[in-house]
Amino acid sequence: MLTRRQIRVKVVQAVYAQYNGNALSLNDGANAIQRSCHDMGLLYFTHLALFKALWEFALEQNKIQTSQRRSDTPLNSHYPKIQELGPLATIAKHPFLKQKIAQNKITIWELEFDYVRTLFEKIVASELYKKYNEINMPSFKVQQKFLVELFRDVIAPDERLYRYIEDLDMQWVDDLPVVNTYLLKQLRKLRDADQSSLNFPNIAEKEEDIAFGKTLYEKVITNEESLQKEFEGKTPNWDKDRIATLDSLLIKIALAELIYFPEIPPKVSLNEYLEIAKEYSTPKSNQFINGVLDSLVKSYIKDNKMQKQGRGLLE
Repeated sequence: MLTRRQIRVKVVQAVYAQYNGNALSLNDGANAIQRSCHDMGLLYFTHLALFKALWEFALEQNKIQTSQRRSDTPLNSHYPKIQELGPLATIAKHPFLKQKIAQNKITIWELEFDYVRTLFEKIVASELYKKYNEINMPSFKVQQKFLVELFRDVIAPDERLYRYIEDLDMQWVDDLPVVNTYLLKQLRKLRDADQSSLNFPNIAEKEEDIAFGKTLYEKVITNEESLQKEFEGKTPNWDKDRIATLDSLLIKIALAELIYFPEIPPKVSLNEYLEIAKEYSTPKSNQFINGVLDSLVKSYIKDNKMQKQGRGLLE
């Protein structure tokens, strides 16, 4: 879930915030990147906690209607139908998830019981559920397919859920697409009666990558003036004031990576920041940034300014 590109994005966000009035000390800014990386895992657990809350809602409502049933009152079949979803039960009963929910004090879905009820009602009113409800004794694979589509088409796009996530942590809004994609992949990997098939991100395994992000941030902040001078006067037909702030920032971060990280090939750095520019900057940014960085890399190679280590690193 947490890739080097995601860490680069977090560096971009942190540097942008630093340049736009959210002044932090160098150490605090670097630590904020580390916290943000770890919080991506917390967002994943918060999503899984919502799955757990939906399953428990169905379970409890089914118990209530069964125990209080009058002979002339028909049972609501939607409660047992959701309760019997094998993949959903696997998530809800997972001991490690329960441990993480308690450890991180994820109580939002207990506090927002009304939302869980509303979301449940939205689910059973959906065309997706109506089609699924017609299937008699669905197999685990059918249940899994339904849960994947349910999350993708009904739960993840829910505006109220988006607002809850935004209120919990503003940075999570940027992380949502990554975490949602990761969660979909995990739902597709679930196996019948096998709790070990539910994977959880181990952020501890990414500490080396997170350290890279912190160091990159520090290099950009402490060398901001020299990095700016690296491309001043080398952007034909583009005055300083005409260059988008984010484009300038992306170039500086890419240059810091090119100059101060000898183990990373220039092609990798260029490709990463071009992809980030496609997603976060203006339509013309990709071409502009590519032109500036390509020109500078050629100049650095010629002048032996990039001390890259290892065979093929200057390619």
